[in-house]
Amino acid sequence: MTNPLKRSLAFALAASTAAMAGIPALAQEKPIQIGLIAPTSGIYARPGTVMKMGAELAVQDVNEAGGISCMNGAPLELVVIDSGDTVEKATNAAQRMVAEYPELVGGTGAYLSSFTLAVTEVTERANLPMLTLSYSDLITDRGFKNVFQTSATAGVQAQLALPIILDLAEAQTGKRPETVAIITDNTAASLSSVERMTNGLLDDVGLEVVLEEVFTPPLADATSLVQQVRQKRPDLLFFLPTVISDSKLILEKMKEFRVQVPVISFGIAIAEPEVLNTMPPEMLEGVMSAVANWGTKSQEELIERLNTVYGEPWMTQNAVSTYGDIWLFKEALEKSCSRDRAALGDALRELDAGPAEYYPGGTLSFDDKGRREGASLTIIQWQDGVPVTVFPEDLALSQPSWPKK
Repeated sequence: MTNPLKRSLAFALAASTAAMAGIPALAQEKPIQIGLIAPTSGIYARPGTVMKMGAELAVQDVNEAGGISCMNGAPLELVVIDSGDTVEKATNAAQRMVAEYPELVGGTGAYLSSFTLAVTEVTERANLPMLTLSYSDLITDRGFKNVFQTSATAGVQAQLALPIILDLAEAQTGKRPETVAIITDNTAASLSSVERMTNGLLDDVGLEVVLEEVFTPPLADATSLVQQVRQKRPDLLFFLPTVISDSKLILEKMKEFRVQVPVISFGIAIAEPEVLNTMPPEMLEGVMSAVANWGTKSQEELIERLNTVYGEPWMTQNAVSTYGDIWLFKEALEKSCSRDRAALGDALRELDAGPAEYYPGGTLSFDDKGRREGASLTIIQWQDGVPVTVFPEDLALSQPSWPKK
């Protein structure tokens, strides 16, 4: 995909030329509706709101760049549906979405893998193509034709991340970690990551699990979890929360009990901006997380724009992946040149649009399960009060530094 700003300039010139020639403005074409189903209320409202920010910026950029050119410049229109903060609410929201917006050609969402699993049961029956940033391997293991994961699955992320993390530890400390404790919530993506690790990946890299604890978010008290970590004294703590308050409770208890273990998280809950509203940056210093996507050095202009328009201090996966999803729909719409859902689904399955611009690694194409081909990940680290990309090297905004034990 080309640079959105270049496309915007090209469209402005085309619109000016059309006006002088007496040609009707392209934006007068009937809008093409794309749905965003994400939590904008309840305990997950913040991530869903950030997804909305990314989608809004992308819709603006697509429209300013000329809309869907093969359809006379038809603009995109974003339809936002609140999935709520439970699986039941997400299911009901998906049912409302397909019933109340029959002109939707596609959708993106739904944040938590648990929500995405429920939502896509509904959208698949409606033949509505869905893109998702959610991680769970189950999402694309059900044989659905119209569900597409732009993120690497949880299992793939674990497989990619473990050797990188251990190599980094050995390079910076001279010693390879041998033991690990795992604390995870019971959401689908977290459990999928842990299952893949404990079913062979940890053995493959020589890590022994000395503790594995699963909790239901939100946590009321993290005392017993942290006490167990202190007793086991692992070389690493793998930490998989999805709620910011849970991250805060566990890190606070670790400081209170003086548990000094390098913390490696999976997912973005540990790196959301509002984490700084609840805990000081020094408590987070050095914490790493493997995430499917994050703002990188190739996206500085977009990161700055997100800050200018919405006041977001950095670009999380929720913004950048959702931004990329809208452009991916643009590519598929240009290929199908149709408002028909089935045609758009076919276009997504057959898409081969080259290297991914807004996702790490791989291409804008999908395998027969609906997984983006070659999808990789980013590793981020809290440094001086900001979570920055430290891997892959060609996209890194800073050099990694191994957390002190």
